[in-house]
Amino acid sequence: MSFLFTSESVSEGHPDKVCDAISDGVLDAALNEDANSRVACESFVTTGLALVGGEITTNAYVDVQDVVRETVKKIGYTSADYKFDAESCAVLNAIHSQSPDIAMGVDTGGAGDQGIMFGYACDQTPELMPAPIMYAHKLVQNLADIRKNDSKKMPYLRPDSKSQVTIEYDDEKKPVRVDAVVVSTQHDADVTQEKIKEDIVELLVKTTIPSELLDEKTKYYVNPTGRFEIGGPHGDSGLTGRKIIVDTYGGWAPHGGGAFSGKDPTKVDRSATYAARHIAKNVVAAGLANECLVQLAYAIGVPEPVSIFVETYGTGVIPDAEISKMLAKEVDLTPKGIIERLKLRRPIYQETAAYGHFGRTGDGFTWEELDLVETFKKHA
Repeated sequence: MSFLFTSESVSEGHPDKVCDAISDGVLDAALNEDANSRVACESFVTTGLALVGGEITTNAYVDVQDVVRETVKKIGYTSADYKFDAESCAVLNAIHSQSPDIAMGVDTGGAGDQGIMFGYACDQTPELMPAPIMYAHKLVQNLADIRKNDSKKMPYLRPDSKSQVTIEYDDEKKPVRVDAVVVSTQHDADVTQEKIKEDIVELLVKTTIPSELLDEKTKYYVNPTGRFEIGGPHGDSGLTGRKIIVDTYGGWAPHGGGAFSGKDPTKVDRSATYAARHIAKNVVAAGLANECLVQLAYAIGVPEPVSIFVETYGTGVIPDAEISKMLAKEVDLTPKGIIERLKLRRPIYQETAAYGHFGRTGDGFTWEELDLVETFKKHA
């Protein structure tokens, strides 16, 4: 039986994503000078204000004011008309050092906290990601690219935007068509909604989503409320870590309990989630399954995971329990092993703060590499 599934994404100008970018900017600034920095940084933004707090232990000097203003400027909040801009927003710093109780467990190579982490991959897209979240990401990412690099196409765009894609699947869980697309974009005052809808459908949606997935029944919703002039931190407050489903698999697969942004790689909320995605993607790429979910679980201060769980939803060529044993044998899943294998002590994190942590390319996205495929194929 066919079914519909929907995922959403938000742009880098969304208030929550502004906070993720600030937090990861602080993390990158610390790692740039001190690769062993311990960082747990969170941010809050509202009209005219950015508040940065958390626990940081580092030998680096981090100019928080500079990080905030450069991040906000890069995103595109550069006009006083937005009621939140890089030049005039107030920046409050409430950072202190990491708890010695936590440091005691991490210093010996253990996990920085207890927790459960999930990684997932499937064969729906070339990125081995669920299709709804990939197309939702591409819509807001391409919209931001137009705003920044080809503004003549849509000169009225402002930084805040959201997307949502509903895909129809057949009874074999294969995407067959796009049923609905929702795009809400912040805009200047002097543009009609008719013009915005025409441009979004023709210049964005139809150039982003493959034409074979769009048909005469596809529904388009553009700025459904009628106006979206007030947006960003002035329209809604923002907070680090509030978009974890957007950051991962769009709701198609489970998510663990912790957010990513602002956390250094000793926090398994981040590093072990990356490791689980790395493993799941390589399992699918190696032909061991068409779909793979990996769960890892850790205890604070303990290096080895307390459990490894694999689910291939009946698509595995060997039993799921055998894949779990293979992972325990072939892959070092201690925090130290993960950090070294994925090269996580580098300033690579601000790039992850918007448009998803998975299905991406670039030097920083080491957890997307297919370097375990040949190792896994030996177990087929």
